[in-house]
Amino acid sequence: MKRKLLSVLCCATMAAAMMAGCGAKENATDTSGDTAETSMTTQGSTASTESDASGSGTDCKIALITMDSIDQHWVTMNEGAQEEAKKLGVTVTFMSPNTKDDAQQIECVNNAVAGGYGAIMVAANGPDAISSALKDASAAGVKIVYVDSPANVEAEATFSTDNEAAGKTAGEEMIKALEEAGITSGDIGVINVNAATDSCVAREEGFRSAFDGTDYTLLETQYGEGDAAKSQSIAENYITQGVVGIFGCNEGSTTGAGNAIKASGKTDIIGVGFDKSDAILSLIDDGYLLCTMAQNPDVMGQKGVDACVDALNGKDLGGEVVDTGVSVLKKE
Repeated sequence: MKRKLLSVLCCATMAAAMMAGCGAKENATDTSGDTAETSMTTQGSTASTESDASGSGTDCKIALITMDSIDQHWVTMNEGAQEEAKKLGVTVTFMSPNTKDDAQQIECVNNAVAGGYGAIMVAANGPDAISSALKDASAAGVKIVYVDSPANVEAEATFSTDNEAAGKTAGEEMIKALEEAGITSGDIGVINVNAATDSCVAREEGFRSAFDGTDYTLLETQYGEGDAAKSQSIAENYITQGVVGIFGCNEGSTTGAGNAIKASGKTDIIGVGFDKSDAILSLIDDGYLLCTMAQNPDVMGQKGVDACVDALNGKDLGGEVVDTGVSVLKKE
């Protein structure tokens, strides 16, 4: 079943990095490996890190630390980062917790600093929780670049979705579908990851804002920690309460909501979500979800690597914030 892309919010472009210090070398090779330790995943793609006067092999090492290593969103981000690393001849190592855990993510940051990485690309799970570790990393001379979810520490650049705008679009899509079905009032359930992840909080705020002035009632947010099974249980409780719609703020939340709607056998509940995965696309194709807000994690990864290389070469990026865009994916 075909899906179509609707309403691209924004996709900013950025000049290609000039490889002066971490210069790409001819005959660069690419290797990869997987290691699991203390519930964390480390995957590296290594191209030539031979240095010149402006940079060293150590400086050309970039760590990619995401919220977890399981969600397809982060896997796709890593793929984009590795592709760019191969082009530029630098090293990017994917080192992330296997589950969303602040303590493990902090450990990843500390390991990157101890391992001599010159730059860290990070998607903060808990912005407050990880900020101290990032401050220490910055003080040690490590360049910080945010991808998807920033923390509360100054960074060279941030590449993310305009989450509030995307969340509002999700709400508007739900309202449109409900009204087309003749449903002009009713309760709406909201499943978020937690109350600390800024990107997901912004999505929820945008979603809720779309309902201002309507006769729909948005219920108290429930938190599933981004876990599909926990989110499904929450969604099932919402369905028992008679909701007319459910919004999932990330991949796991959306998958759980769709699975709950599928299991309920109800065809009149509108499910809208965030992120793109095979499971989510299947739920859309089968009619259990209306749509999902598809981000561009591969672009975040690519541009994040470019920014790290620029920063390591001494370029002042001025803390720029780049919207990497979002599209609405729905069944055609």
